[in-house]
Amino acid sequence: MGRREKISQNSGTTPKSPALKSAFKDGTTHIVMSPAEFMQRLAALVPRPRLHLIRFHGVLAPNAKLRREIIPRPPEQATEPSCDHAQGAPPRMSWARLLKRVFDIDIEHCPNSGGSLKIIAAIEDPPVIVKILTHLGLSTRAPPRAPALRFDLFQTT
Repeated sequence: MGRREKISQNSGTTPKSPALKSAFKDGTTHIVMSPAEFMQRLAALVPRPRLHLIRFHGVLAPNAKLRREIIPRPPEQATEPSCDHAQGAPPRMSWARLLKRVFDIDIEHCPNSGGSLKIIAAIEDPPVIVKILTHLGLSTRAPPRAPALRFDLFQTT
């Protein structure tokens, strides 16, 4: 009997016969049961809903007297929020740091002198962007997309 044939169905009859990992002392290698019995045994292995599968004993038990000595305390909250973020919301990264992180573009430091730069404006209005680009003599259209490269998964080279 192969590894994939752990559970086989007898021809003509419907009982299932799962193979045992190792034979019993009396030589039994299979247990024959009906599909209903088989499903009943499988259903017995499924835990009840909303049942905790991890149980703690000793000092980690929920009502242990020494639990508060062992479990780390949550970090203390500042009395006044330092920024205008919603309560509990993590602070966002600045655009400069996001650009550095994703595209490896450092706009916080001057590429010539290495000095610190300061962002004074973020222009998002398309007509203003077009006006600035035409004044600088740059193209106002995005470069065309290159066609997708064909990649053959089953290439034999």
